[in-house]
Amino acid sequence: MKPVRGVILDVDGTLVDSNDAHACAWIEALGEHDITVPFNKVRKLIGMGGDKLLPAVCDFKADSAEGKKVSKRRKEIFKSRYLPSLRPFAGVRELLQRMRADGLELAVASSARKEELEPLLKLCRVDDLIAARTSADDADNSKPDPDVVHAALAELNMPASEVLLLGDTPYDIEAGARAGVGVIALRCGGWGDADLAGAAAVYNNPADLLARYDSSPLVKGFRNPAEETGTLDRVRAD
Repeated sequence: MKPVRGVILDVDGTLVDSNDAHACAWIEALGEHDITVPFNKVRKLIGMGGDKLLPAVCDFKADSAEGKKVSKRRKEIFKSRYLPSLRPFAGVRELLQRMRADGLELAVASSARKEELEPLLKLCRVDDLIAARTSADDADNSKPDPDVVHAALAELNMPASEVLLLGDTPYDIEAGARAGVGVIALRCGGWGDADLAGAAAVYNNPADLLARYDSSPLVKGFRNPAEETGTLDRVRAD
């Protein structure tokens, strides 16, 4: 078992209950451009960046003129209509304080842009606990590509074998695996256990992880996928 020295944190769906809000903002922005997309189709893509989500739901490429207009409008809608009413999941600050007290270094790796990331961290009251912050602005390709995880590892200045990623989507798990980083998954982002296969452990939410902290991979260590078969041993935390 490898000891853990650092934790890379996803934000949306992991620290703050925002996945539905992001889906709604995309749907509304697309609707303003006469594109109708079912909620469930968009919702299952939340966790990817706009560079992958847009071409998956319509004919627009993210870097096209139309794609840029939709993305800009989505950002405006999210900020004005949804951000003010978002809430962090219970136990978020306490969990990160425990990590820090145990000597773990923390970094953020989010598919959100920096201008959206900062308000979310303040909303969660953890902006003072995390010095290293990487976002879509630091990656050529969003999750499930590993670019933003590699950027976070560089900020931590740690090998992947000593770092865990805390996330809530299959895209977090794939990005972590491709970067050689083990993953702890949370169900609070709306995904089921079958979708989160490959995680080192699965918990309901940050409060659940905090309650089981001493028996979690954060303390017990984990088997790193990069050093075995490419698949993490799954430790169920039901």
